[in-house]
Amino acid sequence: MEIEFYYLLFFLAFFLLSKHLFGKRKNLPPSGPLCLPIIGHPYLLKKPFHRTLAKVSAQYGPVLLLKLGSRQILLVSSPSAAEECFTTNDILFANRPHFLIGNYLGFNYTTPATAPYGPHWRNLRRVTTLEIFSSIRLQMFSNIRTKEVRFLLQRLVATGNFSKTVEMKTLLFELTLNNMMMMLAGKRYYGDDMGDLVKARQFQELIEEMFAEAGESDVVDFFPMLRWIGFSGLEKKLVRLQRKRDQFMQELIEEHRIARRQSKDEKLLVTAGNSSKTVDEKSLFFELILDNMTMMTAGKRYYRND
Repeated sequence: MEIEFYYLLFFLAFFLLSKHLFGKRKNLPPSGPLCLPIIGHPYLLKKPFHRTLAKVSAQYGPVLLLKLGSRQILLVSSPSAAEECFTTNDILFANRPHFLIGNYLGFNYTTPATAPYGPHWRNLRRVTTLEIFSSIRLQMFSNIRTKEVRFLLQRLVATGNFSKTVEMKTLLFELTLNNMMMMLAGKRYYGDDMGDLVKARQFQELIEEMFAEAGESDVVDFFPMLRWIGFSGLEKKLVRLQRKRDQFMQELIEEHRIARRQSKDEKLLVTAGNSSKTVDEKSLFFELILDNMTMMTAGKRYYRND
């Protein structure tokens, strides 16, 4: 038995040595700095990241494969190589990595921003293009955008009268969210005319938390095995934030149902071919969002009154 073991060990060593000495070295994938066992290249990531990656690219080449735990990252710094990635090989690079945030805040990787490339993502893109971003839909809510821009200009004038510094980044961010929520729920959550201050503050806190967590990554994103021993601190935050987000959205849906039953004001004449029917403008868009988006993500209609 011992002789067989030594024979096996000898042939294995001979095979590895011959492959190392006589094998063709194609340098595929492009090699870079020293890759440590298990962890890979995290030791290279020093802030600011863009300068660190620029130094690594200048030293090792324009196309470089780095490893962060179980994740492989292709570092491309050449314009010609980047063009090839996004033209010739665009489908190969179309997928998105599965991080924790996509699982909890992206409805299990089913939203347009988190879904992998495939039939589901293409359907989502088609639905959003036709039902949300089409010229007809944009024209339908042009009055909302006009009013929100007017509110923004009024705030700028009022602030300018006191010679105060204005942070445009925050104001434009609030303008975008007010536009979205006016189209979806008919409510403003930023500015002076907010209506329910408690709900507005809840929405603001929710948005702040979601954007704060969206920019974070967790160690289990790169070392998935650590998730089974409860090593993730970010996951608990995401679970809590998911419940908070779902509760807020469910309240919006319930408010819409109650308002639709109680009021039939602000009717919009919608013509399709030779037939026409009257529906509520806000209800129309709200139901389009719920019907089309959830039908793509859950495979069934989520809400419909008729």
